[in-house]
Amino acid sequence: MDKKYLTYLGIALIFSISLVISSIFISNGIASIKQKQNTIIVTGSAKKQIKSDLIKWTGSFSAQAKDLKEAYKILKDSQEKVREYLLSKGINEKDMIFSSIVTMTNYEILPNGMQSTKIESYRLSQTIEITSNDVDELTKISREATELINLGVQFESYPPQYYYTKIADLKVDMLGLATKDAMQRAEQIAKNTGIKIGKLKSAKMGVFQITAPYSTEVSDYGIFDTMSINKEITAVVNCEFEIKD
Repeated sequence: MDKKYLTYLGIALIFSISLVISSIFISNGIASIKQKQNTIIVTGSAKKQIKSDLIKWTGSFSAQAKDLKEAYKILKDSQEKVREYLLSKGINEKDMIFSSIVTMTNYEILPNGMQSTKIESYRLSQTIEITSNDVDELTKISREATELINLGVQFESYPPQYYYTKIADLKVDMLGLATKDAMQRAEQIAKNTGIKIGKLKSAKMGVFQITAPYSTEVSDYGIFDTMSINKEITAVVNCEFEIKD
């Protein structure tokens, strides 16, 4: 058998082994494997369902009149109705943050579609913002707040934003779970390829993905979903293990 044939045979054999290693499926994903001298790098991951423990909700109301003083009077009356409504729902007044008033001047539109210099009306608007740890109750209020329309208030309720305030503590636990997953993947690789896994040399945490449950969305910079009460946090860690002789 000539040397040229043996060389081609060796390359084919190495390529075949590489395909076997790269096609190993472990648990809920493909292990990301990289041989590096006498080490192997495996990507482990962990997921956990969490529920938001903080909610921020914003609503807006407005008033419009030909006279600026009249518009201001209507807006102040609307503000009082909003305040009383929220108090009746159990919201503490100290948690209500009313913004400064925004004034918009509306000019008369001429028959040719151009805007004239004659003032037609004034539109005043204001927002109310509430932040609370009572996520379920404030969510309910945000959905019912358009009842204020029946009280004569031009009110609009915006979608709440949901947060989880214990991410820093959770990261430590997720790092442990993702590292454990990487170890299990490495052991599975060892079992299928005949290598022996040694001690963990290093672990590098990737970005966290905090998404709506069962979402497949990912980002190189991480995702922090604020639209869902219930969230799913995904942690990824790259672990480098020694390969025993």
